[in-house]
Amino acid sequence: MHRVVYLERESIVADVRRPAFPHHWVEHAKTLQHEVRERLAGASIAIVNKLQIDAELIAALPALQMIAVAATGTNNVDLDACRARGIVVSNIRGYAVHSVPEHVLALLLSLSRNLLAYRQAVAEGNWQCSDQFCFFDYPVRDLHGATLTLIGSGSLGSGVARLAGAFGMHVLRSERKDALEVRPGYTPFAEALREADVISLHCPLTAETTHLIAETELRAMKPSALLINTARGGLVDEAVLARALREGWIAGAGFDVLSVEPPRAGNALLAPELLALPNFLLTPHVAWASQPAMQALADQLITNLEAFARGEPQHQVA
Repeated sequence: MHRVVYLERESIVADVRRPAFPHHWVEHAKTLQHEVRERLAGASIAIVNKLQIDAELIAALPALQMIAVAATGTNNVDLDACRARGIVVSNIRGYAVHSVPEHVLALLLSLSRNLLAYRQAVAEGNWQCSDQFCFFDYPVRDLHGATLTLIGSGSLGSGVARLAGAFGMHVLRSERKDALEVRPGYTPFAEALREADVISLHCPLTAETTHLIAETELRAMKPSALLINTARGGLVDEAVLARALREGWIAGAGFDVLSVEPPRAGNALLAPELLALPNFLLTPHVAWASQPAMQALADQLITNLEAFARGEPQHQVA
């Protein structure tokens, strides 16, 4: 009988049904990193979201057979160590194909239309004092005709492309940064940066993609360009981005992620003067978290467990 231990149950708000195979189910609302080893002792299946499962921890858990990641990203799990032990690692796929793209467009529309600046201006009485029916203190840009560069063209990037197309945007799919060849339908990375009015990130965080967007890339972008990141905080050098926003290298940024979450020790992008800027939007990693998306995640999570239990693992990353 499998012992299933769910370490971070409160990381989703959804109905999580029990698997249709003999098992003993244990769940914890929250788990601190130092509690992981003790709580997974004797577990054959571990359900995790953002907790770190490293090689040392894996070596200390001889009963472990499967790690079910209740998310798409798996950079918190040592996949090589799992492969060496024959531990199956499955993730969640395609559950936020509407939620994340809609959040990207929400950030993009807010920044393009300068909604925060105009809302603040109205709150401060500027409209009430205007000598005509409106005022033009902040530029308003249309998405129609603008160029969107996607870095990462999986289900989420493709979902953004679909919505962007409905707005009449021109979509470029960026080739990998250090690619020796450009795939059909893709644009060289440097060219995709230069041409973009908007860059939206949708790639996983790996050793190769850490600080994919740093000073060289930010300075290569148009001064009028916007940067959207709903993928992983570590894809962008946050300290450099903070400088770029202060000094006007780019027109603005909309982020839903930071390199460390929650940001207990602070972060360059949490500086009060940055959060007060109308051209910088930061939301607390909620792009994925619509109710339908969370329920789809919960349902797929259990089907991943059931597939593993019958000897037919699905959505394997290791």
